[in-house]
Amino acid sequence: MLDQVVLRIALLTAAPVLMVMTTPANAEVHVPPLPPNAADTAVPPGRLMSEVVTRTNQQRDRNGCGQLAVDRELTEASVRQSLYMARTGFFSHVWRDGTTFVARSRAAGYRQPSGENIAWGYETADEVIEAWMASPSHRANILNCDARSIGTGVVYGYNGIPYYTEVFGYQ
Repeated sequence: MLDQVVLRIALLTAAPVLMVMTTPANAEVHVPPLPPNAADTAVPPGRLMSEVVTRTNQQRDRNGCGQLAVDRELTEASVRQSLYMARTGFFSHVWRDGTTFVARSRAAGYRQPSGENIAWGYETADEVIEAWMASPSHRANILNCDARSIGTGVVYGYNGIPYYTEVFGYQ
């Protein structure tokens, strides 16, 4: 009897890992929906993510850089970062356990990340891109002409505030 209980606990513990390991490489990245208490004017996360990519590529075009391709692994890393910030309220590039965007990107399967931008509280993609372009280090990430790929993540906190992440890569 005890052996069956231990086996069930082991299977339940392993199930999420097994699900991740068996997820096809081209699977969609799950983005948490708007929280129930979100403002009526809140933009759905998937739409904001798409708009951030569009606005980032527009900035790159204006400044002589090529378009970035959306990468699933970088999107996964971005969503994880936004989810972490939204759930913990801890706004930082480095998690409390020391995890960086490089480690998150590699854990998602991406080998050559080049930079990460994070933000919170902006209602639109235009607002967040304007803020990033006004910051020298964020602007440098957006206008790194050697970057080839991008992933974005937007997750709303329980308080209805959006947390944004974009991760860039060399592949």
